[in-house]
Amino acid sequence: MSKKSPIRWNMVYRLTLVEDETHRRIRAIRFSRIGMIIAVITVLVVFSALAYFVIGYTPIRTTIPGYPDSHFKRDAIANAIKIDSLENQMTRWELYSQNLSRVLAGEEELSIDSVLKNNTPKYLKDLSEKELARRDSLLRGEVKNAEKFTLTTNPERVLPIEGMHFFTPLRGTVSQGFDMVIHPAIDITAPANSVVAAALDGTVVFAGWTDETGYTIQIQHPSNILTFYKHNQKLLKKVGDKVKAGTPIALVGNTGSLTTGDHLHFELWYNGQPVNPTKYFSL
Repeated sequence: MSKKSPIRWNMVYRLTLVEDETHRRIRAIRFSRIGMIIAVITVLVVFSALAYFVIGYTPIRTTIPGYPDSHFKRDAIANAIKIDSLENQMTRWELYSQNLSRVLAGEEELSIDSVLKNNTPKYLKDLSEKELARRDSLLRGEVKNAEKFTLTTNPERVLPIEGMHFFTPLRGTVSQGFDMVIHPAIDITAPANSVVAAALDGTVVFAGWTDETGYTIQIQHPSNILTFYKHNQKLLKKVGDKVKAGTPIALVGNTGSLTTGDHLHFELWYNGQPVNPTKYFSL
């Protein structure tokens, strides 16, 4: 039985193209097995990269079934605004019906703070007041125990900004994102007269009108945090008012020279520097 010879990858082959009648050699190509494999792999890689860039960075990608185009994004933003408008309208009608029932029954009317009831997270709505009180007591106990071992004499416990819970000031769509140099804020689009809420507990240090930003409110919070709410239609708080996180402070509008539509210009400053608000709460 003959022994099978091993494959020689470096063996050179010649592919010759010869004219049939004259036997004149037209072209000859020399190659090896390993060279042919490398050439095939190279062609496949180049073709795949070319197809990826053509599909990913040209309008051809919109021909792929299910790929979102500019019309899809515009429709999604419009639908989000419509849904938010309907939710606000339902909240107003609910507040109106409750106040009407209270007036007919001779009871005191509800305050505007009650419009935020529907914004309460579901995981809190499902808990009873007794359970919420129990959890609050446990949290206060943990904070008190932690303060026993602090090395500072400052009685106020300062948390880093990453450890704070921010209240979403307005439900809507971000029409312009954060940029440290060009736009150190976010613009949230929402229907006119939507309720703007305070992001944290704090004190109103400015509430008034400027030509560029319209009706503006500024709140000072603990841990050297400042928030700005600009282009409002109406302010609900004045300088010196103490506010809690989630308290209504203004109504969305389109005031000032630096605006082209109803939206909230929201700025978050920490230690004298603007930071991206979307890192600390979701819309």
